[in-house]
Formats: sequence, C-alpha cells, structure tokens
Amino acid sequence: MNDENQEKQVSYGLYILLGAILGALTGAGAGYLLTKRIEEGEEIQFTAGDGIKIGGSIIAFLRQISSLGN
Repeated sequence: MNDENQEKQVSYGLYILLGAILGALTGAGAGYLLTKRIEEGEEIQFTAGDGIKIGGSIIAFLRQISSLGN
C-alpha cells in the first residue's frame, strides 16, 4: 500500500506542475497579445464588465476541468 500512495503523490505533483506550466504559458501568451495590440497603437480599455466576463470564463473553464473523468 505504501508504494501505491507514493505513486499517487508523484502523479498529483506532476498534475500540479503541468497545470502551473500551462497556466504560465497561457498568461504569457495573453500578455504578449496585449502588448502587440498596444504596439500597433490600439488603445486598451478594460471595463468592470470585461473583468466579470473574463472571471466567469475562467470559473467555467475550471469547472470543466474538475469534471473530467466523471
């Protein structure tokens, strides 16, 4: 049983690491796209509504991930 617990802990760690890497890459990509738009002279304005839309999308995405395998 001890070996099984160690395998689970290792796989949990790998999932967390993979999630962190994917999150960092996604955030870097979003930052890159925003800076490109700014370099092109486009004015960027975020409203409270935009923040709510983005937050809702992130929550929906996380719910979908948590329901995988069910």
